Amino acid sequence: MGRFRGAVERLAAAQKPARGVSLYSRYVNRPAGRLLAAAAYTARMTPNQVTAVSAAFTFAGVVMTAVLPPSHALAAGVYAALAVGFALDSADGQLARLTGGGSPAGEWLDHVVDCAKALALHMAVLVAFYRHFDVSDPLVLLVPVAFQFAAVLIFFGGILTEQLKRRTAAAGAPAAPPSTVRSLVLLPVDYGVFCLVFLFLGDRELFTALYCALLAVHLLFLAAFLVKWYRELAVPAR
Repeated sequence: MGRFRGAVERLAAAQKPARGVSLYSRYVNRPAGRLLAAAAYTARMTPNQVTAVSAAFTFAGVVMTAVLPPSHALAAGVYAALAVGFALDSADGQLARLTGGGSPAGEWLDHVVDCAKALALHMAVLVAFYRHFDVSDPLVLLVPVAFQFAAVLIFFGGILTEQLKRRTAAAGAPAAPPSTVRSLVLLPVDYGVFCLVFLFLGDRELFTALYCALLAVHLLFLAAFLVKWYRELAVPAR
């Protein structure tokens, strides 16, 4: 127990900057990931092992979404699997910082698994629409395809922009303080908020409406992010 408590305290003092992070990730997912990282540290797991467990939870939710007919029990199970998988996705990075065991290979694995999750989850929704939702308009089947496009492009664009900005950032430049307003605005495109939609998987019409609404928001954010990222990278480094 002492090892667990000590790990929690050390993790709390070594959190990543909150800038550019939604309220959900800041106040729900990261604290949950901190506890899971401390538990993994106590069990002497490696960050890559935590990444693998995160993938197992998420893909369990993916398979359930695609294979099983919608129900309220299924909705609760899928949400739990996705939420735990997301918290573990935060835990692997926190564990790496705690143990000093992070590596380019580990970071690569984490990002590849994240991308695979985004691809698979929207494909599972597409399968569920086709098999279980009695879709009368075939155009509805394009909604998960469009959502997958937006989600993966936001993920890839954000990662690539971050890496390119690291190459041109001034050494020792102070990080800007986190903005509560920005954290609130980013809520609709937080993966944790997206997972919440699966709590309504038992109600086909409500789930479809919420899923479509989040797609519209993601498309708007995608356009805004692309313009923002390009402008930031187009400004010459000083």
